Amino acid sequence: MGAVVGLGVGIGLLLIWSAFALPRSDASAHAARAPSRVRRLLNSAGLQDVSVAGFLGLCVACGVIAAVVVQAVSGTQPVAVCFGVLAGYLPVTVVASRARRRRREFAEVWPEAIDNLASAVRAGLSLPDALAGLSVRGPEPLRPAFESFALDYQVSGRFGDCLDRLKDRLADPVGDRVVEGLRIAREVGGGELGRLLRNLSGYLRDDLRTRSELESRQAWAINGARLAVAAPWLVLLFMSTQPDVITRYKSPAGVIVLVVGSAICVAAYRMMMRIGRLPIEQRILQ
Repeated sequence: MGAVVGLGVGIGLLLIWSAFALPRSDASAHAARAPSRVRRLLNSAGLQDVSVAGFLGLCVACGVIAAVVVQAVSGTQPVAVCFGVLAGYLPVTVVASRARRRRREFAEVWPEAIDNLASAVRAGLSLPDALAGLSVRGPEPLRPAFESFALDYQVSGRFGDCLDRLKDRLADPVGDRVVEGLRIAREVGGGELGRLLRNLSGYLRDDLRTRSELESRQAWAINGARLAVAAPWLVLLFMSTQPDVITRYKSPAGVIVLVVGSAICVAAYRMMMRIGRLPIEQRILQ
């Protein structure tokens, strides 16, 4: 009898422990599987083949090369360090600009792609065939992703897995919504799929029209912020060719001026960009 009671108490304690321990383990495993911020940036720029380590190595290499060149020209270490940091951040700026340009390009062509998909579904094509058809009849920027989807589906025949890989290739919030809508229509039946796609196409056209008007009005704020931040550093770069002037930044007062100026530039630039940039839709269905 005592053994039975002990076994029951042990099983109860084990169940209580698993109720608290297993969710944390799943959460940590999900966090480990979640892509890093750099990985998300590379994916949104269409650089899925570039590794995070390689990209970070490029940033470090650019920073070191710039610091060495400025040090050789000016002979002032604080100035060389500042330009090394700026050069190290340059690849991030280029990739972020590429991601914004790619997102804007996708936003312009998604309504056409969705109309094409709705027409194919209305004509009686299956969802895999309709998606594969976008590799030929779809907009040019989206064709490589759907061409890879068509090849994946021909090889594996697993529609859900192919949709997951399609989302990873697109790395676009609108693409996530379209893919998840198609997944639901495939699994539970979607009699309203055509209407859903047409409504989504109309919504995207209205959003694109409104966003284009706002971006054209707020472009002066973004361009002004970039010019205001770049101007003092260009002046400092030109001053690096004058040794009698640039050597003043070797003193503690010169280092303080560089540090304070850098902090002010970063804070002002981030503030102006936050004021002048429109909100970006996040990928909540990835």
